[in-house]
Amino acid sequence: MSYLYLAAAIIFEICGTTCMKLSEGFTKALPSILIFVFYGISFVSFTIALKKIDVSVAYAIWAGLGVALISLIGFMGFHEPMPLVRIMSLALIIIGVVGLHLSTSIH
Repeated sequence: MSYLYLAAAIIFEICGTTCMKLSEGFTKALPSILIFVFYGISFVSFTIALKKIDVSVAYAIWAGLGVALISLIGFMGFHEPMPLVRIMSLALIIIGVVGLHLSTSIH
């Protein structure tokens, strides 16, 4: 169940970050308001997830997957460039997140 809360935290963080872009520097009301709503839900979900998941692993998953998914949204939704070095860097982030997650089963 904790990983469901972590997944929700990631999804809502991505929604909040996307709304930052859509708000155009707080000039559009609805996306500006939704930034705070989505981040609030994200932090609540993340806090609940931390009851059962190590903070280092949870934060790595939250931040790593958030960066990777926001990069995809930027590329697909906002037509941001995706050069090879960015793809390789994102792959390294994902490898690191997987490695941290696998390390929890060792201890």
